[in-house]
Amino acid sequence: MLLNPASLPAARAAVQDLGASRIREVANAGIGLQDVLPFWFGEPDQETPAFIREAAKQSLDAGDTFYTHNFGIPPLREAIAAYLSALHRPIASSRVAVTSSGVSALMLLAQLIVNPGDRVVAVTPLWPNLVEIPKILGAEVVKVPLQFGQTWELDVQQLLDALTPGTKAVLINSPNNPTGWVITKEQQEIILAHCRKHGIWILADDVYERLVYDGAPGQRACAPSFLDLAAPEDRLVSANSFSKSWLMTGWRLGWVVAPEPLMADLGKLIEYNTSCAPGFVQRAGVTAIERGEEIIAHTLSRYQAARDFLYERLNALPGITTPRPKGAMYLFFRVDGAQDTLALCKRMVVEAKLGLAPGNAFGPEGEGYVRWCFASSIERLDEGVNRLAAFLSR
Repeated sequence: MLLNPASLPAARAAVQDLGASRIREVANAGIGLQDVLPFWFGEPDQETPAFIREAAKQSLDAGDTFYTHNFGIPPLREAIAAYLSALHRPIASSRVAVTSSGVSALMLLAQLIVNPGDRVVAVTPLWPNLVEIPKILGAEVVKVPLQFGQTWELDVQQLLDALTPGTKAVLINSPNNPTGWVITKEQQEIILAHCRKHGIWILADDVYERLVYDGAPGQRACAPSFLDLAAPEDRLVSANSFSKSWLMTGWRLGWVVAPEPLMADLGKLIEYNTSCAPGFVQRAGVTAIERGEEIIAHTLSRYQAARDFLYERLNALPGITTPRPKGAMYLFFRVDGAQDTLALCKRMVVEAKLGLAPGNAFGPEGEGYVRWCFASSIERLDEGVNRLAAFLSR
C-alpha cells in the first residue's frame, strides 16, 4: 500500500525548516575511522580537573540526588553573582538562574523575550544553535556579517542600520564562535545606547568571556561585556556556561543573568523545560568557581600558545588565509577556491584523517572558510597541520 506523503506524521514547519548541524555531519563521517584527529567540536582535549570531579562525587555520596530550586541551589547562585560582580558591575544573586547547560540558557532566554514573527538580528558568522533558536520560536533572523581581514571586525554602523525600530532583539556572541572576534567597549556603548533608544533586547552569549588573548601581563583576563555597562533595568540578558572556562563541557551546566522583573517568568520556563539542574553537578559548579581561577589561567596560557602556533603554521600554507583571533578557541580561516566546505571537510576526514568544521555550518557567510578548534596540544596541532598540508597538495 502506497502512502500519501502529505498524510504522514510530520513536525511543524518551523522545525522542518531548521538546518541540521553540518559539524555533526562531518563528525558522523569520521565515526569508526581509525587515527582521526578531531578538531571539529568546541571542546578541550583535557578532562575536568580532579578537585571539581571530587566535589560531585562527595555530593553524590551525601545523597544529593533530589530536585533543587528552579533557579539553582543558593550557594551556586551566590557564587556566580560574586564571580560576575568581581568581573563586572555588582550583580545580585536574585538576577541569576542556573540552567542545564549554556545552550539551554540561550533557549530559555529566547523563549522569554521572542514571539512568533519577531525580527531578531544576529552578528554572524555564528554558532548555528544560536541562529536557529529564534527560528524554532517562529521569529525572523536577519544577519549582519563580520568583516574579514587581518582580524575579524564589526561594522558598527551596518549593525545599527539593521537594528530598526520594532526589532525585538540582537544576538551578540563575543568572543565569537567561530571567528574569535571580540567586541570593544566603545562598540558596546554605541550599541547599548541605540538599543535603549529603540527598546531592543540584547541577548549576549558570554560563554567565552574568559578566553581572551594578548592582555596586559598579570591582568585578569575577561572580554568586554555588556554587563560592565548595563543598568539592572536595561533590556539585557546574558547566557554563560561552565563548559569552556572550567573544562566542563560534559557536565551541562550554565547560567543566565536577567532583569529582576523577568525572573518569575523565567522560573516558569525552567520548570517546564528541565525543572532544575542536577544538585551534584551544581555542587561541582560551586567548587569550580571558588577554586577555579588557577585552572582558567592555565587554560588561557595553553590556548594562547596553541593559537599562536596554529596561526603561524596555517598562514605558511599556500592557499590559506588566517585572521588572528582575539578570543575564544578557534581559527576560522579561508581556503582559496573552496566552493562547498561541507564536502571539503567530509573528504578531509576520510582522506586525511583530519576533522575540521565546515564554514558553511555557520551560515552562508561562512562558506569558503573552515573552523579549527585549537584547544589541544601543540603536538596534535602540528600533526594536524601536516595532514592538512598533504591533503591540500593533492
